[in-house]
Amino acid sequence: MAMLQFFIAVDVTVVNVALPSIGADFGVDGRALTWIVVGYTITGGGLLMLGGRLGDVLGRRRILLLGTALFGAASVLAGLAPTFAVLVTARLLQGAGEAIALPAAMAVIVLMFPEGPRRSRALSVWAAVASCGLVLGFVVSGILTELFGWRWIFLVSVPFILVVLTAVVFLVPSERPAGSTSLDLPGAFLLVAAPLLFTLGVVEAGEADGTPPWLPPVALAGAAAAAALFIRVERRSRNPLVPLRFFRNRPRVLANLATALLSAALSTSFLLFTYYLQDRLGAGPLRAGVTMLPLAVSLIAASVLVPRLLGRWGARACVLTGIGFTALAMAAIALVSSLGAGGPAMVPAMMLIAAGMGFGLVGLQYVAVTGVTEDDAGIASGVQRAADQLGGATGVTLYVGVGFAPALDGTDPFLASSLLAIAGLVAAGGVARRISMPVR
Repeated sequence: MAMLQFFIAVDVTVVNVALPSIGADFGVDGRALTWIVVGYTITGGGLLMLGGRLGDVLGRRRILLLGTALFGAASVLAGLAPTFAVLVTARLLQGAGEAIALPAAMAVIVLMFPEGPRRSRALSVWAAVASCGLVLGFVVSGILTELFGWRWIFLVSVPFILVVLTAVVFLVPSERPAGSTSLDLPGAFLLVAAPLLFTLGVVEAGEADGTPPWLPPVALAGAAAAAALFIRVERRSRNPLVPLRFFRNRPRVLANLATALLSAALSTSFLLFTYYLQDRLGAGPLRAGVTMLPLAVSLIAASVLVPRLLGRWGARACVLTGIGFTALAMAAIALVSSLGAGGPAMVPAMMLIAAGMGFGLVGLQYVAVTGVTEDDAGIASGVQRAADQLGGATGVTLYVGVGFAPALDGTDPFLASSLLAIAGLVAAGGVARRISMPVR
């Protein structure tokens, strides 16, 4: 399960350093390249709750095999893509594979370990592997793009995906399906459409040339309509993606809201690191990737410390600590950019981001799956992952899209993006303070 988590997490960030090379090969601009990053996370995040429901209804082992196989096939398609349109399609399919596989994988882990120290340690390993995958994606991307070409950032995971498929067949026990149950396909469609339309509206609003003036407001209005319609569909559906009883668990709801706000800032920081190293300082793929290595090392150290503190401090204290570290990191990014310092000056901000991920996401994941049963383990894990990915994608779209918009010409885009992220983190802290959980 951890191996699958690692390579899926790698694919969230592995394209960032390789974007200039991909754009040069296919002759596309930065606006089009945005969809390679955001399209994957939005499709994956939007379909995660459907994936969680599929695992609960059809059996986690079966869905785990299906999602993993789809992710592996899409990775091959991305690595061999002859055109940019095929590459974007492959990225969307990778997101769909992730959405099907990961809720089942996390549900297997949650049901293997009872609540308490054992589950805390298991989820800490799970979160640490995911975070390391996100961070090492930058390093792997730099090395492979520099030495072998960008196509290998996708092809390198294929042998390991085959190992995961083999291991699932022999190690994960089969289950009896829950029976024939209708699935909320309209809800799943609307959950993907809303953030995609929101992204389209924000990205196109920042473009001065070639964009019809009516497109951004129409896209944003469509996003709001899709979100409102999603809530209505969920209320009327016999088998909604998110049953209304899910929202009766107040700590769980608050944890997912705080996850979205924290992930928005964390994902924004990754892109700001890449832009600063490559665009502002002119570093190549390999140098940019290696410069971000301290982020991975710091994250491993945080993952060792957090499980011990989670039991002593309680989940809420760990979450607030992680949010505080992330806010300090965003302030450090703004300061380094304002001073025009070199790449090593970003290392403290990277270490703070690692601490923010280690403390914040582990604590929030623990709260988000507290009290789950066989009936709702997949839904709980799917909602938590969806909040993580959709929050990250929305944060990149909003914070970076507004911060780097031509309308703010003359303002340091790194400062503007960082201030927006800090405002979101203040809101996340307010939400996290209202989470009531026992200390142990």
